[in-house]
Amino acid sequence: MKSTTLEVNKGSRIDIRKGLNKYVLELILLVIVIAMAFASPGFLTSENLLNILRNIALQGCIAFGMTMVIIAGEIDLSIGSTVALTGVIIGLTTGWLSSSGMMPMEQAVVVGIVLSFVVAGLIGLFNGWIMTRYKMPSFIVTLAMLNVIYGLAAVVSKGFPVTTLPSWYNELGSGEFLSVPIPAILLLLVFAVVYIVMNYTKFGRSVYAVGGNPESARLSGIHVSRVKIICMIVVQLCSALSGVLVSSQVMSGSFSFGKGWEMMAISSVIIGGTSLMGGIGKVRGTFIGLIFLGVLINAMTLLNVNEYVQYIVRGLLILVAVLIASIQYMKKKG
Repeated sequence: MKSTTLEVNKGSRIDIRKGLNKYVLELILLVIVIAMAFASPGFLTSENLLNILRNIALQGCIAFGMTMVIIAGEIDLSIGSTVALTGVIIGLTTGWLSSSGMMPMEQAVVVGIVLSFVVAGLIGLFNGWIMTRYKMPSFIVTLAMLNVIYGLAAVVSKGFPVTTLPSWYNELGSGEFLSVPIPAILLLLVFAVVYIVMNYTKFGRSVYAVGGNPESARLSGIHVSRVKIICMIVVQLCSALSGVLVSSQVMSGSFSFGKGWEMMAISSVIIGGTSLMGGIGKVRGTFIGLIFLGVLINAMTLLNVNEYVQYIVRGLLILVAVLIASIQYMKKKG
């Protein structure tokens, strides 16, 4: 009887420990929210909470696409430069079509948006093709493309912001629908689409298989290269969406937009529990990671924490998240 009781207690302790490990990020987030509710009266206001959603939306859309890429065992460092190029393409296309009399500015900007998505898709296609065709590390390919695309954006814009945009365009990045910021709505839509794809489709299962063991995936009939290329295209399309939103907010396109955004996107993915080794991760985890970083940055801003100290805190968070993931991976392998 005693041994049975001990076994039950031991099993309960194990279950509790597993639960704590599984939801540790959510628990820390809850502690921060409770602490900030007392430290800053304005933290839990609807205005501030919606502001957090608006702020994480720009990099958040990219983070969901990046989740697919990292689960597939790859990475894309060129996303920030795509954000910059998107705004430049939209501004230049709008200006050229409207000034030439081909169509009004209000319609020309739509052509610019479509063109920017086409270009982003082609960039993703090129990144995926060259890394799979020639077996090049995605880190090297996208690092090179980061500089190429930034340079291209600077050359075509001649180093100056492009501001030929219609007034309605500002609504995409700064407007609201039923009191909810439009960027936040788009963030939730991207999350829903990627979540469904990764959890309820054959392609989503293929992404996990490719990231977990490419050779086994190939022997199972999965076209490994195609899966990776599609993931690289998706993250670039997500980057173009973020480029549309940021250029809409500031009503201009500039080659300087998006610098360092890959840091925020990758941070959210890693903190959310996705393994850099591929095959492990959840879209839901990335969403929690985004909210965690958004709340943390907002809290530090409200508490007037030095901007450089904020960089230190974020860097340490990434290091700890990777360390925990590595320890868990070694335990599974051991």
